Amino acid sequence: MKIKTLVTATALSLSLGTAGLASAAPVTHLGGDISEEQVLAAQQAWGDALIAISNTYEEEGIDAARELAREVIDSAYGHDMGEVLFKPTLAAAPQTFRTTPEGALAYFVGHSDEYSDDSGFALQGWQEVSIDNAAILISGDVALTMGNVSILDADGNTTTVDKSWGYHLDDEGDLRIVLHHSSLPFEGYE
Repeated sequence: MKIKTLVTATALSLSLGTAGLASAAPVTHLGGDISEEQVLAAQQAWGDALIAISNTYEEEGIDAARELAREVIDSAYGHDMGEVLFKPTLAAAPQTFRTTPEGALAYFVGHSDEYSDDSGFALQGWQEVSIDNAAILISGDVALTMGNVSILDADGNTTTVDKSWGYHLDDEGDLRIVLHHSSLPFEGYE
């Protein structure tokens, strides 16, 4: 199942919040078959999926949220192409870097004996995702993005993270996430 199909079906069935893309970012296109629109659609699908997992958890519990998160990871990330370079925002050593689907699943929904410090990032009542790219680079069958992702929770609080994504075009012509790096913005030295 492709992420676009999964997210569309989930959004229609759950009447979810929205993911949006902010102002246009500079795009460097060095050739290849990937369009800027494909990159933006992949980012929007990721935001929609985060909201879908959060809402599914609220409405149907952890088992349904875990199943949806597993489907999203299988559809959006390129684990079947090789190891995914995944560094989530709130992961600590020795489990800072997650290269397996199991590591990503634990980060998104928690409830893992192997990753017992994970509380489930996608289970936080997220309502809206906004993506503001600083720049997009497209070259051949790879696209890279860097910018901010702001996520609104049910209490009206917004969390903003610095995010870089790397996408690789798969054999079916779909973009798959092969790099996902997220961190909290630097606040400066005191």
